[in-house]
Amino acid sequence: MLVTKHQNTIDNAVKANHERTFYSQYPEHPKAYGEDAHAKGVQSYQQMLNKPFKQLLQTGETGWIGEEVSPYTREVLGVTYPSFTVNDLLKKAAVAGKGWANTPVAERAGILTETLERIKDFFFDIANATMHTTGQSFMMSFQASGPHANDRALEAIATGYHELKRYPSQLLWEKPMGKTSIKLEKTFKAIPKGTGVVIGCSTFPVWNTLPGVYADLITGNPVIVKPHPKAILPIAIAVSAIQQTLQDNGYDPNLCQLAADSSEQLIAKELCEHPDVRLIDYTGGSTFGNYVESLPGKTVFTEKAGVNSVILDSVKDLDAVIQNLAFSVSLYSGQMCTAPQNFFIPEQGVTTDNGQVSFNDVVQKFKDAIVALVNHPKMGAGTLGAIQNENTLTRAKEAHQLGGKVILEGTPVVNEEYGNARVCAPTVLEVSSADNNIYEKELFGPVVLIIKTRDTDHTIQLAKQMALKYGAITCGAYTTDAAVKEKIAEEMNNVFTPVSFNLTGFIWVNQHAAFSDFHVTGGNPAGNASFTNQEFIVKRFVWVGNRELVE
Repeated sequence: MLVTKHQNTIDNAVKANHERTFYSQYPEHPKAYGEDAHAKGVQSYQQMLNKPFKQLLQTGETGWIGEEVSPYTREVLGVTYPSFTVNDLLKKAAVAGKGWANTPVAERAGILTETLERIKDFFFDIANATMHTTGQSFMMSFQASGPHANDRALEAIATGYHELKRYPSQLLWEKPMGKTSIKLEKTFKAIPKGTGVVIGCSTFPVWNTLPGVYADLITGNPVIVKPHPKAILPIAIAVSAIQQTLQDNGYDPNLCQLAADSSEQLIAKELCEHPDVRLIDYTGGSTFGNYVESLPGKTVFTEKAGVNSVILDSVKDLDAVIQNLAFSVSLYSGQMCTAPQNFFIPEQGVTTDNGQVSFNDVVQKFKDAIVALVNHPKMGAGTLGAIQNENTLTRAKEAHQLGGKVILEGTPVVNEEYGNARVCAPTVLEVSSADNNIYEKELFGPVVLIIKTRDTDHTIQLAKQMALKYGAITCGAYTTDAAVKEKIAEEMNNVFTPVSFNLTGFIWVNQHAAFSDFHVTGGNPAGNASFTNQEFIVKRFVWVGNRELVE
């Protein structure tokens, strides 16, 4: 029984969710999966290129589509995927969902945990597919689309398992009435809301997708995965593993379907607006996210764009701080939703344990650290990765036209392994606090803004305003003053933005840990949902209670 096989894992995950301490079911280091796993993954990935992807257990396709291009080689992957009509996908989801809704939650948790074990077998295939669709480095591709994505999925399973066991399924209820009493047989059942659609993004096609997929499935809903047309392969491999595991264990593989589309014939709107779709998870730009949130009769979970700030007030070791921040802005060329963009520095500079460092000297140190990192023969190209699409590259190249003073021009960086890779260093601009027309929007990609403020109070006011009006997923802050720290925390938390204080070394503001950190709070315009709090789960089903008089 899969329930028995995985009960320990599920119990540990529930415990980790409650305690918020470090926990990971899937090791993040590639060597934990065998010495030859990497080489096999490369070979397996290469064997998928230039042919139809036939691992899915879906039938009735109307054609084959595919348009992915590697940001490293600039070559077309040549993988094609079956396309289906929206009505066909929804009919099959409805059929699959009937039996799934009546499957006990412990059984659902067991089979879903088993699907994660099957996905684990494909971590290296998925990593190479992620690398050559998103532009992430191999290590980031492996960690984010493999162990970290699986951990986030298990987190959703565990949260769902706990919530669905919150109340007894059956009980005898008795109310004393003097010499007699009223007895009722009561049953409580969690009724799934219906078919879910999870709309993926082009930069994190697995990590951002699996939480919604597993939140839908654990709560008894069938799910349709609609990936970004330029990043299908990584999540297609994961969906095929889920389908195969479901079928091998006697469940309908159509509980989790892939709905690939093309840039010319997008189906996201048709899916979202269909009356049979009740749940929508979306990751991506705010325009489409706002549209999804506006749809009547849908339960929607979004992660959209935000403007992430760094507040510099005072530090112990400025060099250690600058190194950390240079890495944060360079990591995957700023294409993470958690990447810092706006760096607020007081005009009088930053206080350190070695005295005051002027504004200009702080900016110079920041520039020098970025230049040293991106030009480092062993670290530069691997940290930057490649830029996922031409629009992001164009935005970075044209950033100097935004206004302000160009501190660092985002020049191309050579990747020794992939000479044709789309790589460039971050562009760094210095602007004043009055230039809000420049810094009051997300400039997705390798664009960094340094904003001169009157003082730290002014900085906090501006960072808070950004989060309130435009959303923020993260905020980094550096201060050695306890009162200032308390004020930053209070002001930013009041606009539902988490703060990472005084990070140096091998932990960056970009990173969020499963089972401990909530990814996005759901409280500001950066998104209305959070991985993985109770609301991410309980809005996907409804408790219904029945009563019968016992004579």
